[in-house]
Amino acid sequence: MKLIIILLIGYLIYREVKKRMAKPSVHQQAAEHRAAGEIDDIMVKDPSCGVYFPQKDGIHLRHEGEDLYFCSEACRDAFLNRTASSGRT
Repeated sequence: MKLIIILLIGYLIYREVKKRMAKPSVHQQAAEHRAAGEIDDIMVKDPSCGVYFPQKDGIHLRHEGEDLYFCSEACRDAFLNRTASSGRT
């Protein structure tokens, strides 16, 4: 009888240790909370340099009724300089 109790306690300890060691990572937890097929973010192309990046990380500019996103302030400024100089010609 003692052997059965010792084996049962050993098995329970084994399961608890295994469960604690197998905790999912932060990325796995985030993926589990998203619904299947849900998009995390949209990739957009910088109209100035052509680089693709996540829209949420971009610099937003509303230009002539159109929403534009740039990878950096430098690209945004270059775009604005180009459009301003082409408008003067």
